[in-house]
Amino acid sequence: MTKKQFLSVVLGFFVLPISSVLANTNFGARAGSSVDLTGQPAVRERTQVNYEKYETRTSTKTYDQKDESNLYYTQPANRSQMYKDYTTNTNASKTVRTSRSENYRSELKRKYYLAHPFFQPLQGDFGSVTDVSYVNSSYDLMLTPLDNVTLSDSNGKWDMKQFSIKEDFSYGITDRIAVIAMIKYDMSDYKFDWASAPDDSMEDDGFNLFGLGAQWRFIDNEKWIATLSGYYQYQDDVSNNFILDLKGGYKVGTSTIYGLLHGWYVNFDGNAYGNGIEGLTESGDKANMFLAYDTNVENVFYVEAGLGIFSVLDEDWTLNFEALFGDYDWHNQASLKAAIGWQPNDWMALNLYAKTAVYDSADGKNLSFWGTDSNTGDFLQMGTANIDNYSETYVGLQAIFSF
Repeated sequence: MTKKQFLSVVLGFFVLPISSVLANTNFGARAGSSVDLTGQPAVRERTQVNYEKYETRTSTKTYDQKDESNLYYTQPANRSQMYKDYTTNTNASKTVRTSRSENYRSELKRKYYLAHPFFQPLQGDFGSVTDVSYVNSSYDLMLTPLDNVTLSDSNGKWDMKQFSIKEDFSYGITDRIAVIAMIKYDMSDYKFDWASAPDDSMEDDGFNLFGLGAQWRFIDNEKWIATLSGYYQYQDDVSNNFILDLKGGYKVGTSTIYGLLHGWYVNFDGNAYGNGIEGLTESGDKANMFLAYDTNVENVFYVEAGLGIFSVLDEDWTLNFEALFGDYDWHNQASLKAAIGWQPNDWMALNLYAKTAVYDSADGKNLSFWGTDSNTGDFLQMGTANIDNYSETYVGLQAIFSF
């Protein structure tokens, strides 16, 4: 069993589908005017303008048609209903000359918000999400050794600190279907922090996640939007993961209220998973310690459901909240996530987010504790470990590009 097999939950449980990288639906523009070109004084008529709904560029379009001596702004064929009307502040509008008698109208700007949970690139376009994150996970341990086992310390704490860089790169095959490739690099520090005995720790750095997937936006109209995504992820020396991600949202004003459902099928390389470290004794012999979440298991299934809301605050700022509950095989967890996004133009956005567990059923559980016998060198069960004060917190920054 390799060290990364010991860490399969640390590297498997905490990796969520890239749904945190996918995003977008609140936009729009309204304006209307009419002018008589036969020489009579210009008369403004209340003509509703419905601009082309699906456009990623900052430039806007007007559509002209001569009819009974009047020039009307007419509705073009819709490419998509992805956009929801959104009125920006007056500083973002521009004045457009529309008649010989100096009539003016304001043509308002719209955006394709890259931090939106339903974002994916349009046909022929690329999307990139670079996610830099830090996670800290810990829980207290109280060990109960077997009768024939002597421990130097039975009171301690498991602590994991991990800095990660993850890249999701996507391409729009059509306006509704996109393909995604992903890669992740981790710098991890694992530690059993004992009350009196010397700590046992290990560092593990490297590329450990590679994946391919596709996303299909199968509903997109004035009120509703929904996507279905599927991914394959390989975690080096840990597992093969197959993931489905279903999201559906309702557009209201400048917000989208949505629900999500994630499912993971995890096929492990070994027959146990949990937290552990690998090292050497003072004499140079191999020594392992392993806290098993489950043994004699080759695969598990995780499921996660949640509710969220994405809102456009003004032209450049967005806000996103999510409440999640997940069943992760050996424990359940409830968590909250918040993100604030800044998008100064149409092609780049920064999204700062934080996520923390507010409930975890791991508290009070007894897990099996394994280690290397100092006399025989065999890897054996040493006793049980009672877990308490489970804690898990993420902070991260996403740089999102569309081009």
